[in-house]
Amino acid sequence: MPQSPQLFKQMLMVSGFDRYYQITKCFRDEDLRADRQPEFTQIDCEVSFLDEVEIRQIFEDMIRHVFTTVKNVELPKPFPTMTWAEAMKRFGSDKPDLRVRLEFTDVAELMRSVDFKVFSGPANDPKSRVVALRVPGGSAMSRSEIDAYTKFVGIYGAKGLAYIKVNDAASIPAGLQSPIVKNISNEVLAQLIERTGAENGDLIFFGADKTQVVNDAMGALRIKIGHSDLGRANGLVEEGWKPLWVVDFPMFEYDEETQRYYAAHHPFTSPKNGHEDLLESDPANVLAKAYDMVLNGWEMGGGSVRIHRADVQTKVFAALDIGAEEAREKFGFLLDALQYGAPPHGGVAFGLDRLITMMAGADSIRDVIAFPKTQRAQCLLTQAPSAVDEKQLKELHIRLRPQETKPA
Repeated sequence: MPQSPQLFKQMLMVSGFDRYYQITKCFRDEDLRADRQPEFTQIDCEVSFLDEVEIRQIFEDMIRHVFTTVKNVELPKPFPTMTWAEAMKRFGSDKPDLRVRLEFTDVAELMRSVDFKVFSGPANDPKSRVVALRVPGGSAMSRSEIDAYTKFVGIYGAKGLAYIKVNDAASIPAGLQSPIVKNISNEVLAQLIERTGAENGDLIFFGADKTQVVNDAMGALRIKIGHSDLGRANGLVEEGWKPLWVVDFPMFEYDEETQRYYAAHHPFTSPKNGHEDLLESDPANVLAKAYDMVLNGWEMGGGSVRIHRADVQTKVFAALDIGAEEAREKFGFLLDALQYGAPPHGGVAFGLDRLITMMAGADSIRDVIAFPKTQRAQCLLTQAPSAVDEKQLKELHIRLRPQETKPA
């Protein structure tokens, strides 16, 4: 079973095919969350001479038609579009569930000079962020509920969960209930209330840590609160379907451990127009012609416009610390093809099983797949993977070496 025919699709576009469609079983080494399986069905296409808006339109029309036909649901036309940067700023996620009406408020600027180092430390660190999450009606939460949420965000690396209950927004600090109020000046407290728009009866949660930790922890908290009994009772979540295109993803991700950049999607994604020159001088700020369709907090599918110029592809390989010799060894056939001229092209792929999961109202993709794998990637029907015998190993020219045991 194939993984992704990415380079093969591109070669077809170079050779003169202008459209490629595929519906097939695929196999990937996926982590086994509720929306993933190692074996799944993919709807995939590649097209020439269309820009990213036109490519998105093909699949947007398809999804709209499917929902109208199967569910008798009219999705908005067109789907709203949001940049990756805006999604991360407002929701801490590149696949935000827009049914939940809660949003982040960045408050690092207010916290830089406070005596509370839990806030001032991250506020003065360019690799961190400090956000507030206002929960209308949240002051009704008990201490045990707040403690449960504190434990919940710990799953995502958060060291704690500061909060302020707003009993009387006009009376500062007397009208604010929290262990942290004494560490923050009245002036900053007043600005917090104003900036978050908090009113009497609200609660404000705070996230202060490395940017990734804050995004993951507070983003998950936003969803959990929105879909809670309190969230439903206070109108913090809507019913229905909220599709969204997330666009303008970063081209690269930097890994502190290896001290190098990696492709955020794959190394064949085209940079945004005007960003080619940044590939050499400022890779961190290069945006890609990449796009994901999101529906109710699930990524339905995604794709990108591909690189169709050999010089740009070479610059991308260089930014990824892939030298000329390695690039030639691994991707020489693609570089040769691009040298002869390639049309602008791009594509998008959807997971059919994930779409069915959402439409069926199931909690897990395993509920809509025949013979799904467990969270340990095992097949309960065939008991695979299982031990192999010596004959099978010989056929594959594989020899097992016994594990050496260290002396006691």
